[in-house]
Amino acid sequence: MGFRSQASVDEGFNLKMGRLRFQYCKVIIATSMVWIMLDVFLLMYFTDCTNGPRCSPQEVLVTAKPKPGFLHKIFPKGLLPNTQPMGPGDGGKPVKVPADKEEEAKETFKINQFNLVASDLMSLNRTLPDYRMEECKRKSYPPVKSLPKTSIVIVFHNEAWSTLLRTVQSIINRSPPELLEEILLVDDASEKEHLGKKLEDYVATLSVPVHVIRTGSRVGLIRARLKGADISKGEVITFLDAHCECTEGWLEPLLTEIYHDRTAVVCPIIDVISDDTFEYITGSDMTWGGFNWKLNFRWYQVPQREVDRRGGDRSQPTRTPTMAGGLFAIDRKYFYEMGSYDEGMDIWGGENLEMSFRVWMCGGKIYIVTCSRVGHVFRKTSPYSWPGGVGRIINHNTQRIVEVWMDEYKDFFYKINPGVRATEYGDVSNRKELREKLKCKSFRWYLENIYPESQLPIDYLSLGEVKHKSSSLCLDTMGRKSGEKVGMEKCHGQGGNQVFSFTAKETLQTDDLCLDVSTLGGPVKLFQCHGMGGNQRWHYDLEVFCLTLKKQLMTDDDTCVGVNGQRVEFVKCRGQNNEWEYNKESKTIRHINTDQCLGKPNPKEKDVPSLGKCTGSDEQQWHLGGLKESRL
Repeated sequence: MGFRSQASVDEGFNLKMGRLRFQYCKVIIATSMVWIMLDVFLLMYFTDCTNGPRCSPQEVLVTAKPKPGFLHKIFPKGLLPNTQPMGPGDGGKPVKVPADKEEEAKETFKINQFNLVASDLMSLNRTLPDYRMEECKRKSYPPVKSLPKTSIVIVFHNEAWSTLLRTVQSIINRSPPELLEEILLVDDASEKEHLGKKLEDYVATLSVPVHVIRTGSRVGLIRARLKGADISKGEVITFLDAHCECTEGWLEPLLTEIYHDRTAVVCPIIDVISDDTFEYITGSDMTWGGFNWKLNFRWYQVPQREVDRRGGDRSQPTRTPTMAGGLFAIDRKYFYEMGSYDEGMDIWGGENLEMSFRVWMCGGKIYIVTCSRVGHVFRKTSPYSWPGGVGRIINHNTQRIVEVWMDEYKDFFYKINPGVRATEYGDVSNRKELREKLKCKSFRWYLENIYPESQLPIDYLSLGEVKHKSSSLCLDTMGRKSGEKVGMEKCHGQGGNQVFSFTAKETLQTDDLCLDVSTLGGPVKLFQCHGMGGNQRWHYDLEVFCLTLKKQLMTDDDTCVGVNGQRVEFVKCRGQNNEWEYNKESKTIRHINTDQCLGKPNPKEKDVPSLGKCTGSDEQQWHLGGLKESRL
């Protein structure tokens, strides 16, 4: 056996080490190439300028959206990254528009009635904190496979690209994909180019089925939603507006309530997205839906009665008398069993109250699910116009509600809103047949059992104008709010601000404000009606006021005539200063708490009624419109 020389061994060792170093170099070069490619991708991604006419080749802006299909070539389906983790609006923060874009922001605001520049600066996938209360985070829900799948129906007309797609992306990013049957984007005859083929191409790249449906002609929200519902495949239909952002854990709580009770119509807490800065502002979990005398939807504080029903657990769903209507989920079969939407209604407006009355009176229930939150861009005015004007459409739809669902209370509504009768409302016979078929309860039952807190008085002594005998002037809200003085104006007989109710609680009330007096001599102001008598209790010795059985002189918006110090003013119909008593013989209106009578205006304030010692003179005599003599 021969022996190799030391030189030969060293040569072999050096050769092996050289080969090994070559392999190391290949690995290092390959790794470096991967990082270089990743850097190039990130550079392309975050400087991709695809934002339409406001994006020029000379400008490098943060992208408002990725190129169609671009992300899905890099990331697996369903794993979209946040397009700009530290960008404008991230974390729900307000967007600061650069100084050189402020003029453009003002000019384009009118297009959609929100700050389009601010919206376009934000990522479509902007991050949001988990806004849920801690109790909600600890809740357990049925397995995803047990919950019903939902079709999301979103109607849009000339919607901005960024708000529409941010709505879609937030649904995909924050919903278990197993629960999304499809997203249906119903285009109500949009005219914007970006909502045509460009939209179809974009949604085709998304990780869940998203379909664009065209109405062909302008049909309005109600009929467009019906078109989407008709072709939906999910067990549940979830209606959303086109400028929303869904938050973490929004969907499971809604579907769980329907899983347990298919007759439950469920709504998320609707948070506010600023129309100016797009800041995400959380809403209260202690509000529910109601309505005023004109049947306008209103938010009110959840009453103690409902707090007690939930055992003080704020994570439990709130039973709400009415829903806002823009965002809700409903079992698909139940939706049609209950009559879906009233197809005789036009465009938009009132459909939420019609459905609310119908669901409650016909055996269902409506919840605000406090563990579900969805943000919504609330606009101060609508960017849309309609033939005949918005007022005609609202009156048309409201009359259909009144004629089908409000029974004898329709007379109360028409007394307050006499001009509504001039609007044609169509044939409602099929809706009345539906009510009979479903064996629905009366509207009085609804007021007594579902909404006893309603500012619509179940019983009242009078409803109409409160006319001062010697001056022939009428009490008038003058459009004033709680804490402000009630006014006096020439009687016009058109209802509205001169409609007051003298209630059974002895309050002079106009919607949710009562006449209130806190000291001798007035003034009389408007304050929230509280139903506790005291400074809001009046006795009728009294354009429309209702004298309720609570002895409140009441007008619209939970407003009663009350007394605060030396002033007669409007107050919310709660507390002890808005009970009054009417004497039909002397025609005087006596404030029970101060034992003083409502009189002629003070010389210093000729449009404000005074309060003084009851004398029975002409200056303290009032004619009470719509007086029910038998109830006094």
